[in-house]
Amino acid sequence: MYSSIFGGITTDPAVMVIPMDDHMVHRGHGVFDTATVVDGFLYELDSHLERFLRSAKMARITLPFDLPIMRAILIQIVSASKCRNGSLRYWLSSGPGDFLLSPSCRENPSLYAVVIQDQSLPNYGGVKVVTSTTQIKSPQFATMKSVNYLPNVLSKMEAEDQGAFASIWLDDEGFVAEGPNMNVAFITEGKVLLMPRFDKILSGCTAKRILVLAERLVKDGRLNGIKVGNVTVEEGKAASEMMLIGSGTLVRPVIQWDEQLIGNGEGGPIASALLDLLLDDMKNSPTSIRIPVPY
Repeated sequence: MYSSIFGGITTDPAVMVIPMDDHMVHRGHGVFDTATVVDGFLYELDSHLERFLRSAKMARITLPFDLPIMRAILIQIVSASKCRNGSLRYWLSSGPGDFLLSPSCRENPSLYAVVIQDQSLPNYGGVKVVTSTTQIKSPQFATMKSVNYLPNVLSKMEAEDQGAFASIWLDDEGFVAEGPNMNVAFITEGKVLLMPRFDKILSGCTAKRILVLAERLVKDGRLNGIKVGNVTVEEGKAASEMMLIGSGTLVRPVIQWDEQLIGNGEGGPIASALLDLLLDDMKNSPTSIRIPVPY
């Protein structure tokens, strides 16, 4: 763990603590982001950091360091952890000092980071989703990756109660939005990759990378096009394929939404092809995408 409170990195779990008077703890005034560690490289760290800083600005949290220093700290903690496959997670808080509502009296922003070793076997099998009845965040907060994830947690629990993997949120106009911690995409009968617009939901780094990688499937004829726009529930359930996309999920085919089977109910070739492209990208993309960690 790295903490700007004690100004260093520790590998002792007993020291991996956050002060109770940190405003991220008692007021939820904090933002976070992540990056995947793959074979000793940090995948898409810079795109995640860009979103991290955008979230901090929206949350009115100042930076304890400039971007190059924060980036160096995050790379250094992965190096110190010796982790070669796992995830890096980092938080920016308005900081500790008191238990008031606003941090303005004691502005002391803090940065925390942890590295989590990947110990689970990957599962890319098809899943069931349900339509969420939990209220979606307003666009102001949905587009910011803050620590206020209670709606996301309740949405996930709602899905688990029904034997599903995730819930799908609809926006205030009834269009398909996102899952609790992943984006959603569809393949139409006309072989078009269709993804909901990002103006009311979190701008998923992995989803945006998929949009770039999918161009290869357009070139070889497996896709006829790529579109980002409004998606109705009817369009989504009538799609030949549906998938969940995220840095933890990667690309996971959806085989059933509520009571409706998607396609033939077994997943489809485009989701499989996109997963293959993403896995290859995570291992073989240039250093502008994959940052080597100096162990």
